Amino acid sequence: METFDMLLHGFTVSMMPANLVACAIGVLLGTLVGVLPGIGTIGAISLLLPFSYTMDPTSSLIMFAGIYYGSKYGGSTTSILMNVPGETASVVTCIDGYAMAQRGRAGAALTVSAIGSFIAGTIGVIGLTLFAPPLADLALSFGPPEYFALSIVALFFLTKLTGTSMLKSTLMVTLGIMLGTAGLDSLSGISRFTFGIDELDRGFDLSLLAMGIFGIGEILTVMASSTPPSTIQKFKFRDLYPTHEECQRSIAPIFRGSISGFLVGLMPGPSSTISTFVSYALEKYCSKNPAEFGHGAIEGVAGPESANNSASSASMIPLLSLGLPFCGGTAILLSGFMVHGILPGPSLITQYPDLFWGLIASMYVGNVMLLIINLPLVGVFVQLLRTPLYILMPLVIVLTLTGAYAVNNSVFDLICILLFGVLGFFLNRTGFEPAPLIIGIVIGPELEQRLIQGLIICDGSLLDMLTRPISATIICVGLLFAIYNLFKWFKNFQISYTKKCHDNNKKEM
Repeated sequence: METFDMLLHGFTVSMMPANLVACAIGVLLGTLVGVLPGIGTIGAISLLLPFSYTMDPTSSLIMFAGIYYGSKYGGSTTSILMNVPGETASVVTCIDGYAMAQRGRAGAALTVSAIGSFIAGTIGVIGLTLFAPPLADLALSFGPPEYFALSIVALFFLTKLTGTSMLKSTLMVTLGIMLGTAGLDSLSGISRFTFGIDELDRGFDLSLLAMGIFGIGEILTVMASSTPPSTIQKFKFRDLYPTHEECQRSIAPIFRGSISGFLVGLMPGPSSTISTFVSYALEKYCSKNPAEFGHGAIEGVAGPESANNSASSASMIPLLSLGLPFCGGTAILLSGFMVHGILPGPSLITQYPDLFWGLIASMYVGNVMLLIINLPLVGVFVQLLRTPLYILMPLVIVLTLTGAYAVNNSVFDLICILLFGVLGFFLNRTGFEPAPLIIGIVIGPELEQRLIQGLIICDGSLLDMLTRPISATIICVGLLFAIYNLFKWFKNFQISYTKKCHDNNKKEM
């Protein structure tokens, strides 16, 4: 009851005019940051940090938080319309969202994305309100050995993400892991696989790789195609929003994505991005028609978009409860706290109750604002698809290259994104799905870092790492899943073989 009373007090704080304006500015800027590729949450908040000195601490942090979770809404827009992920967490949305746009269902994809984001964001904030301290303690019980075991099992689960062959997916994941090792070693500081290029010391930026492979790669594919895809010339108002069937198919994925995203959000690393891959794999596994994924399945948009918004709320739990930023977005939010001389942690609730509960309440308000902002704009966004390709494609290139340059103000980044674009073009032409490559570059560095840290903790014994209670449980779950899949494959092979023999016998008769 005390929590409910404090939350009501938080709403009185968040409804103050200055805080309402700060929330509105934050979510609007967050949406724009998500729509514009390359800028990113970290860059946007970093640029605004100096301006927050003169603001009230509560107002400035409400604004920064609005940018953080608001960017998850906007990131899906360019992913669905142009196959260019505005945020790295929207990479998975490209797979089915863009396929829906090509079928004339861009409006439905955008609407489901906005509604799913709202529901998941609200569920995430409810979880943040009720379970912040205990869930933060649970997250702390995971050490490097446990995260290493979790990463190994996650790689096995997520390699089966796309409908291509297991061999092709494994090759793409391996290439992603190799790309993720370039740059300075996080523990030793040694430069690796940079070939003497100083700019590669910071490694390959995930957002650049995603924009190049998906965005520039798609443009090159369209240019090389003898029959380029036609844009939508006419559409009716009802076509802008999902049908009754699409709504029904989206309900379960939205709630599954909200729960899985919330749990993944409690883990260190790029949880918003990882949660989308987990949700997509989960939806494909639960679907009655898994072959539809990759060709415009509404579940492939609803689940991942819900997961990344729920994960962004969950990642606030260790920040507010323990003062530990588990990802880049919450790390820059921590800077916002420290600018005003406030250190998040267990004492934040007692020392700054107005700030703590006002910030949480503002996230409820912000999610409503984001829904109001995004839903009416669906028709405006879909109008982009009526633009002729000879106008639209150059605009996409300019938008993508501008976003790439804005990341580090580096010409080298422009060269990288063009090279990644060429790579994406060849992957499209040869039947290799780029999504597993993104999985490798996201999970690879985390896997390596946790392995080294775990070996240090366990005196160099890999066996000790994998036989710790939580690690062993995770590995056992992974092995059970592998055995189940092997049994399922053998059963399908046996059925197909029996059918083939039966057909041959009929022919001989």
